Amino acid sequence: MPLYVKELFKAYGKIIAVRGISFNAKEGKVFGLLGPNGAGKTTTLKIISTVLKPDSGNVFLNEVDIVNRPETAREYISYVPEDVGTYRNLTGYEHLTFAATVYAKNKEEYNEFLEEGIRIADLGNKIYEKTKSYSKGMKRRLQIARALMVKPRLAILDEPTAGIDVFHAINIRNVIKDFAAKNSSIVIVSSHNMFEVEKLCDEIGIINQGVLLKAGSVKEIKGDSQDLEEVFMKLASGTQLSSEKSEV
Repeated sequence: MPLYVKELFKAYGKIIAVRGISFNAKEGKVFGLLGPNGAGKTTTLKIISTVLKPDSGNVFLNEVDIVNRPETAREYISYVPEDVGTYRNLTGYEHLTFAATVYAKNKEEYNEFLEEGIRIADLGNKIYEKTKSYSKGMKRRLQIARALMVKPRLAILDEPTAGIDVFHAINIRNVIKDFAAKNSSIVIVSSHNMFEVEKLCDEIGIINQGVLLKAGSVKEIKGDSQDLEEVFMKLASGTQLSSEKSEV
């Protein structure tokens, strides 16, 4: 069930957030959108996740029309925004049981989802405490667990390791890669962290000022360069020059 993103445009008034973005993402792989804050990453993810409707363009998950059939598409999608919160007076365990109740088709699947969520969250006995006592990193691990435990065909994660310490960031990256490969699912992540994208993603798309500058495997993107940051700066500089010329 591959993902096809074709010529997305989205404006907020006079501000064009996304300018003709197109890319494909494969089953069993992690695709990363890499770019600075304000580049258009979150808008793109919101369109793919059915939260926003584009001004033009199409998104297909295999043959499912995400833009025009969002209700059908949501059966296959999990989305974790960067700024998503938790219900502070519910325990982590209660968050997971609620998700399992909503998505499970039977008792066996409910137990399977719940066990997987507890494993991914990796919160120990804190899973039974109210989330108002959780750190930002702990909440993030719970949110990622809640999204992946139900085994979506497409998982969309905006800045998945934001606020997480190095040890748990490595753990979450491993969980995401393992999830995509084992379930033949697609994972789309966004990040401004070059190191993280290089470690986590099979393929990446570099985005700046709403434009997808280049897409491909990390090896293809880097070419002869040893530094992904250097590649990004060269591509972004070219976009900035083109933008300045168009305004003259």
